[in-house]
Amino acid sequence: MGALEASSTVGTELFAVTHAVDRARLVRYAGASGDFNPIHWNERFALEVGLPGVIAHGMLTMGLAAGALSDWLDDPADLLSYGVRFTRPVVVPDPDAAEVDIVAVVGAVDADAGTARVDLKVTVNGASVLGKSQAQVRLH
Repeated sequence: MGALEASSTVGTELFAVTHAVDRARLVRYAGASGDFNPIHWNERFALEVGLPGVIAHGMLTMGLAAGALSDWLDDPADLLSYGVRFTRPVVVPDPDAAEVDIVAVVGAVDADAGTARVDLKVTVNGASVLGKSQAQVRLH
């Protein structure tokens, strides 16, 4: 758990976590989100439309990163905003899982506004899957 302070140093790593994303997780997310697009569960269909295989929902990947940050914060309400650019799909092999690595770093501190920017590096096998993944958090 953690909180950022006005004295936080830009470039400081806050945490690093890894989430396994397997086909069962995709099914659970599809049920929760209502997104049953076959690219998220049907290998044949995904290949036919030019994908390298079944891919994770972009919003699932985004949610994993936001959840990792809100879990780290002492108070999840300190997460003020969050946005990303989707840069590369997360291919989910069967029967294995894709390993989504999330590293959070202090990107900027605005003591006057009482906020900091946290940059989240989200990768699979070293390749970035979310670009400009940034959050604004409240300072303490």
